Amino acid sequence: MTGITRTSADLDPRRRRILFRAWHRGIREMDLVFGQFADNELANLAETDLDELETIMAEEDNDLVKWILGSQPVPERYRTPLFARIVSYRPDFDVLFTDKDKND
Repeated sequence: MTGITRTSADLDPRRRRILFRAWHRGIREMDLVFGQFADNELANLAETDLDELETIMAEEDNDLVKWILGSQPVPERYRTPLFARIVSYRPDFDVLFTDKDKND
């Protein structure tokens, strides 16, 4: 997965904005996590879930990557079913780093 696979044509303006932000995070790992989540889940999220998603996405990418990759504990406020669903879209980044290390 390297980029957006979903069209935004059938989305309302709020969901279009979220989809764009999901794929343009600033850290590629977060693009992949949030982008894949948005591609697959965004159209069916309730308004309350959209509110929570926007709150999560407002966090600093450096913090999010640590929480999602498990190098720091997830703050209590984000120990929610929605955050767990987002984390489930995390690719196996360890394989990328392991393969790179073998070639060095």
